[in-house]
Amino acid sequence: MAFMLLIHEPVGQRAARTRAEGEAVYARMLRFAEYLKAREMLLAVESLAAQDQGAARVERRGGHAQVLDGPFAEAKEMVGGFFLLNCKTRAEAVEIARACPAAEWATVEVRETAPCYL
Repeated sequence: MAFMLLIHEPVGQRAARTRAEGEAVYARMLRFAEYLKAREMLLAVESLAAQDQGAARVERRGGHAQVLDGPFAEAKEMVGGFFLLNCKTRAEAVEIARACPAAEWATVEVRETAPCYL
């Protein structure tokens, strides 16, 4: 079964770190991804740019599209990245989320993939 770990981090957290601190955090996440890859559980992984780095929200209602460029003032958190995993159970995915370094500075949300009609 596929599960996604969504990393929800506070907006502005990255800017509060020094460059060296940010690189150290990123290196920990890369090592964690390599660990999952070695276990043949990692399907995909990406770190996402901050909302003020060109993010946009698109909605189409009544045939008209509206684009809102970031940063998004109402946002308290942003999705900072994700891991897409192949796990046997939800419990296994939750255990991996517990071991994720990002759980120390962000919230790691565990979601099973499924069709949108379920």
